Amino acid sequence: MEIRPAVVADAESAVALYELVEPYLVCTVGGVRSSISLAGGSRARVSLAAVQDGEVIGWSSAALIAGSDPVSAQLRVLVHPEHRGHGAGTELLEATHARLKNAGAQSVRVFADPKSVDWASRWGYVQTRQVYYAGIEPRLAPAMPEVPSAVRLMPLAEVDPRGVYEADEVAQRTKPGDAKITSRPYDDWLAAVWKAPEMVLDLSVAALHGDRVIGFTLGNGDHHKIWSQMTATMPEYRGRGLAKLVKCAALHRAADAGVVGAYTANYDGNEPMIAVNEWLGYHRTTTHSVLVCPL
Repeated sequence: MEIRPAVVADAESAVALYELVEPYLVCTVGGVRSSISLAGGSRARVSLAAVQDGEVIGWSSAALIAGSDPVSAQLRVLVHPEHRGHGAGTELLEATHARLKNAGAQSVRVFADPKSVDWASRWGYVQTRQVYYAGIEPRLAPAMPEVPSAVRLMPLAEVDPRGVYEADEVAQRTKPGDAKITSRPYDDWLAAVWKAPEMVLDLSVAALHGDRVIGFTLGNGDHHKIWSQMTATMPEYRGRGLAKLVKCAALHRAADAGVVGAYTANYDGNEPMIAVNEWLGYHRTTTHSVLVCPL
């Protein structure tokens, strides 16, 4: 078995591994190719492959968390079920840790199957909370609630990205999580988020009051499966049902586009967003442990 940096030609094998091991995650060939091509860079992206007899049997993907202070990272390690127990996960994890540490990360976060918590504790990982994955067929979304007269709903493809960036800056600082987010430059956000090849701006929706973005939901994936990456309402507009509006509108757009599966995740304790997803009809698919490790 060989642990090596991933190459663009590995992308299809990586996506197939995700589909086999964690099908509720939305992983696209274009997105994986982009991550591999941007290895290093401002977020110190890392993609490693475990290869045996020419077959990709394991995969590690990691990156610094943009705007985190102190610098934190997140990673995911997958090993084909038929090749577990032979050291592939250990070698991938240790090689990824080394690269993240060299990039300046002081801690790393992973979402993991609860059965792997004891294994991960060998490196100092400690559970901080749980995260719930949930999915829905977009065609089963409820009817749209009434939109307040002062609010406009628009697909992000038709919204000024600067306004979404400003709203996302607020959202990142106030969202629940283990990493403390401060800020990131607009140009970095534009390249890494808005222009990312897996972003589906036509299936993402913003709520505007005048010209200001007061709520939004941001999705990525493709027109087969999508992942709700971020949904947020500006603090002074919370409690008015805007998250329901933008997520419901996004699901209706996804259904019209032929999307067959929409997925998301929520930390335990994030009751407002969990309630929104339950109202929309999302059903939980699995629960993972959130583990954090100092580097």
